[in-house]
Amino acid sequence: MKGAYPIIISKTKDGYYVEIPDFDIGTQGATVPDAMEMARDAIGLMGIDYQDEGKELPLANSHSFETNADDIVTLVDVDFSEYRKKVDNRAVKKNCTIPYWLNVEAEKAGVNYSKILQEALMKVLGIQRQGI
Repeated sequence: MKGAYPIIISKTKDGYYVEIPDFDIGTQGATVPDAMEMARDAIGLMGIDYQDEGKELPLANSHSFETNADDIVTLVDVDFSEYRKKVDNRAVKKNCTIPYWLNVEAEKAGVNYSKILQEALMKVLGIQRQGI
């Protein structure tokens, strides 16, 4: 199953923040192409989570959104069947706890918790990113 979802890319002092209105999530990237790829990854993960939980995927453009003059609005396509094959059904959710003040600062900065946790785990484990 394929879908194309709108994303809003906003320049930040450290890169780009991406809002994905249809899934009510955000991510970030160092460059515009990186931000688009991170959005595709976030949509893919959320999409297969929805499917695994028996939820219907949101329709593209199902949520309204506002933009600023400098924002980039574009579509990101995701093939959920192919994405599922790439992650081999091993996407898991992990719940972690951080201090409230740290969460406030991280949200202000538009931090992508999933990306940071993955990078930290790979560094600690001494492994490279695989396949996606």
